Amino acid sequence: MSRKERVPTYVGVVYPDQADHMGHMNVRHYVGIFDQATWVFFARMGITGRYMRESGAGMAAVSEHLEYKQEVFPGDTIAVYTELMQVSNSSCHFKHTMTRDEDGEVVAIAELTGVHMDRSAHKSRPFPREVRSAFDAALATA
Repeated sequence: MSRKERVPTYVGVVYPDQADHMGHMNVRHYVGIFDQATWVFFARMGITGRYMRESGAGMAAVSEHLEYKQEVFPGDTIAVYTELMQVSNSSCHFKHTMTRDEDGEVVAIAELTGVHMDRSAHKSRPFPREVRSAFDAALATA
């Protein structure tokens, strides 16, 4: 997704049951939210549930780095924006930026690398032409 477009891959609210003993959202929930944003991003690139079921393909995370910038608390609304950083024959590197809607502050950043997999062989396989074209278009507009 292009930074110019700023279309969120996740929008939600922090619930009280997501808070830890410190009163802010626990780190495990950041990971879950970033995971949801990842699947929305992949679907926009053509890696949908249907595609994976019909093709026998899947995606595997091979690297994830998170930075926590600011706390979020129950009642805060948050959004995640995703930017493709790099794509190769069978992998992609992308960045999620989580912001607090109230003030637009960046609260967390996650960078991930995913590999397109053949689920039967448990090996990487090249992205199909349509998916690679979508990734290339996303890079061109970033």
